[in-house]
Amino acid sequence: MAKTSKATWIWFPGDFEIWLGNRFNNRRTERGAMFPPFWKQDSHWVTVEFSKTVTAEKPETINIKAEGDFNFMLDGKLQFGMPSSFVIPKGEHKLNFKVHNQSTPPALYVAGETINTDSTWLATYEDKIWIDENGVAHGSGIYVPAAKWKFDCPDTPPSGYSLERKEIMPVAVEKSAAGGMLYDFGRETFGYIKLKDVQGKGTLYIYYGESREEAQDKEYCETLDRIDADCDKETIIIKNSKAFRFVYIETEDGISFKEVAADFEYSPYKENKSGSFRCNDELINKIWDIGAYTMDLTTREFFVDGIKRDRWTWSGDAIQSYLMNYYLRFDTDCVRRTIRQLRGKDPVTAHINTIMDYTFYWFKSVHDYYTYTADIDFVREIYPRMQTMMQYVLCRTNSEGMAEGQSDDWIFVDWVNFPMHKRGTLCFEQILLCKSLETMKLCATILKDNPLQTPPQGSITVEEYTADVEKYTALEVSLQKKLKTTFWDDKHKAFMHAIEDGEMNTQITKFPNMFAIIYGYLTEEEKQTVMKSVMLNPDIESITTPYMRFYELEALCLMGMQQQVLKEIRNYWGGMIKEGATSFWEKYNPEETGTQHLAMYGRPYGKSLCHAWGASPIYLLGKYYLGVQPTKAGYEEFEIRPVLGDLEWMEGDVPTPYGKIHVKMDKNRISINSDGGKGTLIIGGHRYEIPCRKEVIIEF
Repeated sequence: MAKTSKATWIWFPGDFEIWLGNRFNNRRTERGAMFPPFWKQDSHWVTVEFSKTVTAEKPETINIKAEGDFNFMLDGKLQFGMPSSFVIPKGEHKLNFKVHNQSTPPALYVAGETINTDSTWLATYEDKIWIDENGVAHGSGIYVPAAKWKFDCPDTPPSGYSLERKEIMPVAVEKSAAGGMLYDFGRETFGYIKLKDVQGKGTLYIYYGESREEAQDKEYCETLDRIDADCDKETIIIKNSKAFRFVYIETEDGISFKEVAADFEYSPYKENKSGSFRCNDELINKIWDIGAYTMDLTTREFFVDGIKRDRWTWSGDAIQSYLMNYYLRFDTDCVRRTIRQLRGKDPVTAHINTIMDYTFYWFKSVHDYYTYTADIDFVREIYPRMQTMMQYVLCRTNSEGMAEGQSDDWIFVDWVNFPMHKRGTLCFEQILLCKSLETMKLCATILKDNPLQTPPQGSITVEEYTADVEKYTALEVSLQKKLKTTFWDDKHKAFMHAIEDGEMNTQITKFPNMFAIIYGYLTEEEKQTVMKSVMLNPDIESITTPYMRFYELEALCLMGMQQQVLKEIRNYWGGMIKEGATSFWEKYNPEETGTQHLAMYGRPYGKSLCHAWGASPIYLLGKYYLGVQPTKAGYEEFEIRPVLGDLEWMEGDVPTPYGKIHVKMDKNRISINSDGGKGTLIIGGHRYEIPCRKEVIIEF
């Protein structure tokens, strides 16, 4: 008898991420007060039906568990109570479970010899069902394959998910002149402070800091705890996790403690499946290591922006985290979770994170995910939400079909140190919209060309996908033409900034110009002129955030300027290291000194000193120095264009769905090993085939 897949917990797609995201995003605190996100937060469907048609070759007992109350119908007949087990008679039968849960996502676990919950079950939230006078149900509910992840044990349901922990100790302790104790954990970290052998009755005041100055500034540190306790040699673990390197503790009344530790909280990864990089320059090696540590700290239930202050999921931060992750841990589970959580549910009432550009990055993140994974199932799952998100975008375009900020939109672009209006129709936003339309076209094409043999009721049809391909192709072509005719200035050889009140704002910034290079919206000749007139022009205002330096340096790498980019990496990220950084920051201005590096948003310690977008050298070194990137989705085909820049030698691994691609290169020789996919080495004007699991050595 053929046995089906192993039983696992199932739920409605996206509901686990939405529920987990609400729990995650609302843990942020500022000086002891909770600080929820300021955008719409959706909830999971509170009632979900799970169904499957099964064939039992003999009577079969199934064991049933649910997160929530449930009813069970066999062949349309309601069964008594909420049975923990049930005998399915021999033959073909229709199983329907309706699970209700207000507090956590309705989830179901059914385990039998051949009948097991998995992603072949269908789920619906039943919003289009009606019952006639004879009690017969009618309607066209939307059915989708049920979601699952790694919850394969009946006693570990989705609501019990948490990251892993391990105890760490401070590396130094010193007594403050004010009477408290300062604990230094050696580098930026994240977790739960533990006070051991707490005795007596009194109050404990705990102040956290990414810097020594912040931890000891009781009036202005960003996070703190106050604990009123009455203990007898107990261990107190602070309930809410915090980011810190330093922790300053004072006591009041008759309370004392013996020792301080922390439960370090982390998302585990497999080292043997991770990316790596080493070269002859120890500063570059240190930058790679700190970048990897920054990414590991900000890879949590989701890809988070900064671990101290915001602790929220932001689409602009996340798209960079995804790209760095593809060259570091290849944690595709976290990518999918974050994309789902950011999107939320319909109806769409605002841009993602309320930011127009972040909506466009969300579309591009689906494009990137498919490029690196070839995961058609996820594209099929998320596409209906891409459709409704794009409908919202297009309904807010102007008469020229261009995206224009409305009164309730946040137009971000970047934090800048120079005057830059964000009113009217920004060229930068049109470039991102154009790429979003391209993503819609790509995804519709993929799904049109890969139809399901037996699509669930309510699924998008091949004809509808075909219509979308035509629609988004036309919109993309039209907008791309308007980019040139509207914003390109042939005299300055650059894209202008914006149209305001019908007039062109002739300010020139790097933002639209570098994205036009990256997205391929310029000819080769135009790219060269933009490099001279904008990207390398000292009269154009500099970018000071790692956020946009990510794209600036990518554009330079695409133009073959790896040697200059290495100098930029050494100066910029090396500058943070000289200032004592143990993880990379939200923003770095080399002209600032001392505690100026800690301030932002008008607060003395407002800057995040561990920010995901600060780790971009991980991506740059993997893609533009080791030179590895997929040319067919999921690394079915890939190319390697290695560039040493000014390095003597380099060596590293790039993770892929097949395993790893290993590249080792010096000025005389290159060797490559690949675990899978069809590869091509392109170097010195020559092309070499890279066979699977066989070392290729080329000498110059």
